[in-house]
Amino acid sequence: MKLHELSPSEGSKKDGFRVGRGHGSGNGKTAGKGHKGQNARSGGGVRPGFEGGQMPIYRRLPKRGFKNIFAKQYVSINVEELNKFENGTEVTAESLKEAGIISKISDGVVVLGRGELNKKLTVKAKRFSKSAKEKIINAGGKAEEV
Repeated sequence: MKLHELSPSEGSKKDGFRVGRGHGSGNGKTAGKGHKGQNARSGGGVRPGFEGGQMPIYRRLPKRGFKNIFAKQYVSINVEELNKFENGTEVTAESLKEAGIISKISDGVVVLGRGELNKKLTVKAKRFSKSAKEKIINAGGKAEEV
């Protein structure tokens, strides 16, 4: 099979229906819009979600929950992921992003304590869990909150 031999399967493509092109077309006069009314007018029709004046579903349903617009979005990483760095490296949010450990920095990085750390690193992050801080210090490194 060659590129010029490709064609859609039989019956999958239909010609568009040309409305309002006279009686002979089978869809002349009102062009499938019926007689008068909102939907027969140019620019007519109702907005999405309009239910004919009935109380719309988005107003019938109760509001739920609370969205704190001041909430901080932290990116969390585990201590075991810091083993990718060389001994004596200073680990910051930017260096984590460059190394591909995190995809975006958001409001800061939180270091959690899963896994083991066997490198001596200086880690700078927004927050540390208690176990993460212990593991970094026990490996001979520093945990600095920025």
